[in-house]
Amino acid sequence: MGINDDRSTHTSALSLAEAQAEWDVERTFLDSCSYGPPPRRGWDAMQASLEQWRRGTRPWQTWADSVQTSRELFARMVGADADWVTTGAAVSQLLAPIAAALPDGAEVLVPDIEFTSGVYPFAVHADRGVHVRTAPLQSLAEAIDESTALVSFSAAQSATGEVANIPEITARAREVGALTVLDGTQAAGWLPLNAAEVDFLAVAAYKWLCAPRGAAFLTMRPPARRCAGEASTRAQEEFAARLKPLAAGWFAGGSGASFGMPMRLADNARAFDISPAWHSWVGMAPALELLLEVGVEAIHEHDVALANAFREGMGFEALNSAIVSIEVADSAPSRLEEAGIRFSMTDGRARFGFHIYNDQDDVTAAVEALRGLR
Repeated sequence: MGINDDRSTHTSALSLAEAQAEWDVERTFLDSCSYGPPPRRGWDAMQASLEQWRRGTRPWQTWADSVQTSRELFARMVGADADWVTTGAAVSQLLAPIAAALPDGAEVLVPDIEFTSGVYPFAVHADRGVHVRTAPLQSLAEAIDESTALVSFSAAQSATGEVANIPEITARAREVGALTVLDGTQAAGWLPLNAAEVDFLAVAAYKWLCAPRGAAFLTMRPPARRCAGEASTRAQEEFAARLKPLAAGWFAGGSGASFGMPMRLADNARAFDISPAWHSWVGMAPALELLLEVGVEAIHEHDVALANAFREGMGFEALNSAIVSIEVADSAPSRLEEAGIRFSMTDGRARFGFHIYNDQDDVTAAVEALRGLR
């Protein structure tokens, strides 16, 4: 199968206003960087499945079917085949086999403020010489050299909201034959992403995808889908041979792989699946469906416009991110909390995330709460 092109050609079936009516978020929730509240269709589906579990009225297979539905919806969102997508519980868990497949002494390059889920899976292999080197995100591409085996970076930084120059970083990685791992956790759902640009794209779904915690995706770009002019190096071929599903279980198998030998793993990315937390995936599928009905491009325009309206109100220049991280006075957190503003503090800075369920009134409330405190 070829790349699913629905990601770029999809026409919105649901307006932003219609979509916003599916959320019951109280004002003023600006903490999508921490978690994304579910749309009503996702919440209702999950509650129904929990009631079925409580009463024992449905077989588990009806809940497990949501995993495949979610896999296909996510693949469509990021322009991939469903066969590329493995499912798991968290980014660090999904990256563990990738880190284990690196050769002894390999160098991994990460931004100096990268969230630990994209760093620690590699750093724990220090005992066999795997070295994690850091560089500023703005100059990450320039920091890639012939010694770099893999680059792990986020599409949008959790701490600052800074959006990475993905084409620049991946182009330089291809020049030296380095693998690329992109963490889309703080981006998928509002920033258009293309799984074909990187070797691996990992996303925890409980933030901007508005799904229950406990569900995550990893796309694994097949060697045959490499960019034009991009040849596999010997090191990459050796890496592919070492890459194994370290947590393989029954859900990673093909049909009828529940008992005994011989081992019968799926012949695609599903071989890396772990047994799913059923009800999280039941809540996931409707949320992904809704986001796709609106279209990530439309959500991107909405979210970034609100973030920039907030930046303008605070006296900052416009940027290209839905996440705003700013230094505030010591008294600001208590003022924000008193005003009912949901936000988060990261590295001493106040962090605000603007998403599909937010509007201009949320921007005004946050600016008013911070007035005179900078």
